[in-house]
Amino acid sequence: MNHPSDILTADALSRRHFLKKGSTAMVGGALLGTLAAERFAHAASTDELKIALIGCGGRGSGAAEQALNTSNLGPVKLVAAADVHEDRLKGALNNLKAKHAGRVDVPEDRQFVGFDGYEKAIACADVVILATPPGFRPAMFEAAVKAGKHVFMEKPVASDAAGVRQVLAAAEEAKKKNLKVGVGLQRHHSNGYIETVKRIQDGQIGDVTSARAFWNGSRPWQKKRSALEQQYGRKLTEMEYQLRNWYYFTWLCGDHIAEQHIHNLDVINWVKNAYPVKARAMGGREITNSPDDGEIYDHFACQFEYADGSIMFSECRQQPGCWSSVSEHVVGTKGRANVGRHEITGADAWRYKGGGKDAYQQEHDALFAAIRDNKDFNEAVNGAMSTMTAILGRMAAYSGKEIEWQAALNSKIELVPKELGWDKPAPVSPGADGYYPRAIPGRTAVL
Repeated sequence: MNHPSDILTADALSRRHFLKKGSTAMVGGALLGTLAAERFAHAASTDELKIALIGCGGRGSGAAEQALNTSNLGPVKLVAAADVHEDRLKGALNNLKAKHAGRVDVPEDRQFVGFDGYEKAIACADVVILATPPGFRPAMFEAAVKAGKHVFMEKPVASDAAGVRQVLAAAEEAKKKNLKVGVGLQRHHSNGYIETVKRIQDGQIGDVTSARAFWNGSRPWQKKRSALEQQYGRKLTEMEYQLRNWYYFTWLCGDHIAEQHIHNLDVINWVKNAYPVKARAMGGREITNSPDDGEIYDHFACQFEYADGSIMFSECRQQPGCWSSVSEHVVGTKGRANVGRHEITGADAWRYKGGGKDAYQQEHDALFAAIRDNKDFNEAVNGAMSTMTAILGRMAAYSGKEIEWQAALNSKIELVPKELGWDKPAPVSPGADGYYPRAIPGRTAVL
């Protein structure tokens, strides 16, 4: 087994290299070397594919509905569900039954509540949907691959470098087992994005010299401790509170640069056909100020440098009342592209005028079609590498240092605890005043 520093040279950080070579001999985390490399039979169009939903929040419910909507490709049925919160599990199943009564068959004995419920749900299914908070994704993906299951997993696929390494290793085993893996970076399944990126890569704006990526908007949902304890009529353990309010804890969500902004970073990586080799960044928290804001930042500004010297200028912000934009822009020697608007300006101007299926649905259609047609389909490596791009930016901002990709991927800091339970200590605890410690640039260690 090679060490990452032996294989992740600057030249190797091309997207093409990773998508072709996969994660061969990757890395320093828990590997799946004991797994057999047998070929798994694909499902014919008449075979019923059994689905397990792991993580029953809003995105999980949406992904399950989209998976069930692939019934035009062949029969599908939701047969198992798992979540650490029973109310979320019950709510999701009730909503899905209302929309897909004939395709939801999840009796009590296939409803699994608790930290180990995912293992039981995986055992029931052919296809596993992973939509828990991102910090849990690596272990669950590894378990699904070990069990020989096809996977759809939401982005980001990890919250730290150790998790990325674990996903890369499992991705390689998935390829050996002929398992199909989709990742929720749905822009890759948008006709407008696909055509725009192709034109850029074909040289319609000349050589790409720089790029900009934005996810500037308002704060997302928040679960306040006082409201939760009033709702459930009791005090919550620290672990339970953090899982209910998971967006505001880095070990669970990766910070919003990973949980949201990954989409825009991924698009620029796609355009460049490469991943950054280093990053410089700044960030912090300016306007949110309550214990329920956890430990995450409310703004980041990053410079991601690629091996050819070009820079992606990146911003993400969760500050109401400010300029907002969720977009990607590319500057070339012969023109410019607004990638999200599918528009090119310059000497060879163009704008996409075609239609296209909803990208959220299309990503599931593509996955289930690949399962039934036995076509290569593994988005895990790119999902891991774009997740690592976001983590690299977070590391640079948290530390205030210029961080090289190599060092970031090799980071020995693991955010997710080995033992999980309602009575287990959470990775971060509030101080006497109820506030959580935050990363301090110039002081916080990230490697």
